[in-house]
Amino acid sequence: MPTVHVRLSRGVPESLAPELMKRLFFVSSSIAEFELIREEGSVTGVDLTLHSTGGEDSADVAAKVNRVVTEQVLPQRPLAPRVVWESPVHRDTFADTFPELVERGTVVVSGEGQVGFGEPLISLFACLDKRLRAIALSLEAAREYQYPTLLPTSVLDRFGYFGSFPQFPMFVTRLHNDLDVYQSFVERYTAEQRLPDDLFADCSNHDYCLPPTMCYHSFHQFQGRKLEGDMVVTARGKAFRYESRYHTSLERLWDFTIREIVFMGTPEFAAKCRTAVMQQAFALMEELGLTGRCEVANDHFFTNADTAGKILSQRMMELKFELLLPVSADRSIAVGSFNLHGNFFGDSFEITGRDGGSIASGCVGFGLERLVHAFLSQHGSDPAHWPDTVTREMG
Repeated sequence: MPTVHVRLSRGVPESLAPELMKRLFFVSSSIAEFELIREEGSVTGVDLTLHSTGGEDSADVAAKVNRVVTEQVLPQRPLAPRVVWESPVHRDTFADTFPELVERGTVVVSGEGQVGFGEPLISLFACLDKRLRAIALSLEAAREYQYPTLLPTSVLDRFGYFGSFPQFPMFVTRLHNDLDVYQSFVERYTAEQRLPDDLFADCSNHDYCLPPTMCYHSFHQFQGRKLEGDMVVTARGKAFRYESRYHTSLERLWDFTIREIVFMGTPEFAAKCRTAVMQQAFALMEELGLTGRCEVANDHFFTNADTAGKILSQRMMELKFELLLPVSADRSIAVGSFNLHGNFFGDSFEITGRDGGSIASGCVGFGLERLVHAFLSQHGSDPAHWPDTVTREMG
């Protein structure tokens, strides 16, 4: 695969390097790997490894990289991360358990970003989710739901999701409900023994998509309704985000599971619930013997003219915190996020409170496969070395 050096038209401060890294794989499908080039405390270039079959000219890819730097990264104001919790647990060694689990047959790789697993990971997964579910149901006015997988695209349209996160959605479609279309499809498939290259010309339906997270089901559920009081809703379900490239592990999946907790009511209620869940989650991490931290974060807005403004606003107002757990000596992953939305979703979905005004909301989401991955990275794959609080729960 060819390697191309891209000299950045303007250097990127080290504090903004993570924002650049979040975006590089989305710049072009030709990018297979990248490495940042640093000089005197800033990123001055990027070495790109391109797919030999990518089909895009390297000069065009380089131009796109510089567009992202100029339009989306450099306008952001560097802010030092504020840490709101740090685990008292210290750990110097970490385990890469994934190859061993695959070899044993405990983990099954089904495709790109698609991973299944057996025991003891099924029991570990269930144990961790049980503890998070208990936190959710301990909150005032809490109730639990189970939602279908498909989400109407109109739900995401209501609050402009596609304009902020065009890189994530995956649309569910089907052949036109037409006899001629079915017959033509069967004839071509039978003759060629593969799906036609122009398949989607006969698949214009885009009324449904796969949910990028679970809380949108909850807001859709209460759309246009008046709540008689504050409310907490929790659900566990599948979420899907296309993220351009997947390492083979439980760390970043295309198809993953979220335990979500949604708060709806007054601003004070939403803030109180978020604080309560954060405190209980931190206590759980310490009980599980996990090292980590929680800090102010921002969503991965993409291709908006006002991307920098949205990120700055989120961070300055501390609307989003992320729970970060190390999986190696020099790298952590986010296993949970704690968010406040103000009246945004109340306005978007016309959900009102007892006083007739739009409700405020917040949500907490835990990526369960990621939490399992971080747990295994810190404790190893042998249950004999896991904390008693987990093995007792697993029976």
